[in-house]
Amino acid sequence: MTASDERPRHERLPEPTLRRLPWYLAYLKLIRGRGETVVSSTRIGEETGVTPVQVAKDLSYINISGKTRVGYEVDALVGILDDFLGFSHAHRALLFGVGQLGAALMRDAGLGQYGLDIVAGFDVRPELVGTEIEGIPVYHIDDLPDRCPTLDATIAVITVPVEEAQRVTDQVLACGIRALWNFTPFRIRVPHNVVVQNTSIYANLAVMFNRLNSLTTR
Repeated sequence: MTASDERPRHERLPEPTLRRLPWYLAYLKLIRGRGETVVSSTRIGEETGVTPVQVAKDLSYINISGKTRVGYEVDALVGILDDFLGFSHAHRALLFGVGQLGAALMRDAGLGQYGLDIVAGFDVRPELVGTEIEGIPVYHIDDLPDRCPTLDATIAVITVPVEEAQRVTDQVLACGIRALWNFTPFRIRVPHNVVVQNTSIYANLAVMFNRLNSLTTR
């Protein structure tokens, strides 16, 4: 089982599909750890809350097909998805704002398993500058222009206070970084050739609270 080269790797997948693929991968890694070698789209769907038809369609975007009445080879499928999603390659990242959330991300060894390698943190607080978190150095943000070329990072993780989000973003872009993972609720402004992934914990909380309220008021 392979992913065909007929479909260009850079072709834009529907975002819902791109969000579901890591669900499948996490489940596949789980059953691989149990020693299972084959799995059907029906079972993947049952365990991830997606219809088997949708699972097969999602995998078809990267030209993966299973064997009739047998299913997919788990180990091969894990490798293909890992590679396609970029998890099998290390992406060096800088983190800005070493507060509780930022420090937690620096301590999260799981990010490395999915291809994100945070190599340095930046902050302004004297008690943090010059320290290390899990072996990762913390620098003053004023040192960014000098540090950035040697750190060779392609991604910035933004966990600063909301009022600092745009200023820090501008500093990051000035260093040539063109991909940002934004954890602040502020919608940062960037040029069209910069990739931004917004992950607002507060927005997700609002959705959850609203849905919970709808259930309790029925």
